[in-house]
Amino acid sequence: MNRPAEIEFAVRLSRRPSEPHDFGFLQMRPLVFSTGFEEQDLEAVDSDLLLCRSPMVLGNGTLELHDVVAVDFDRYDRAVSRDVAHEIARYNAELMAEDRPYLLIGVGRWGSADPWLGIPVTWEQIAGARVIVESGFRDLRVTPSQGSHFFQNLTSFQVGYFTVNADLGEGFVRWEWLASRPVASERGGVRHLRFEQPVVVRMDGRRSLGLIYLPGAAPEA
Repeated sequence: MNRPAEIEFAVRLSRRPSEPHDFGFLQMRPLVFSTGFEEQDLEAVDSDLLLCRSPMVLGNGTLELHDVVAVDFDRYDRAVSRDVAHEIARYNAELMAEDRPYLLIGVGRWGSADPWLGIPVTWEQIAGARVIVESGFRDLRVTPSQGSHFFQNLTSFQVGYFTVNADLGEGFVRWEWLASRPVASERGGVRHLRFEQPVVVRMDGRRSLGLIYLPGAAPEA
């Protein structure tokens, strides 16, 4: 790939000294945003400064965004997940037309074939997002997809992917803060927020750690 890459592999250890061990590559992907990243201790960052923290992140680097499209966690109803996907697609089209990349935050699996386990969007419906956050439900534990539905597009278009399972202690999203912010617009439980100060995203691809600062809360690099 001629660039830093993340490699997943499996090993079978032989039982006999005369037999070689087996080492197999399962998948390999380039690290997203691999240039311009200053290594730092993301674990030491005060959670009070953050909108989101995740120990399961695909991507590497730093970027700044001013727009957030978020599903309302408390009002989300899995019975209308297809309607939610439609509203997200509308916001995606509008923001792409304005050339405004955005942060997308939702619950359940993005692109799930089962609408009861997530939001059944297609890639074209969220293609303008530069960072995607996938959070578990309050009342149902869903195995995180780690972006498997959109794997090729995530790597090709260099999209960061966060997985959060707060009930397991695997990161958090500050849902109450999102719900308290004034919106640029809102449709069917999907909220579009726009901030004057940037929302800074930082990802450490080597350790799969990532965090998203509250607007204006990130220290200067």
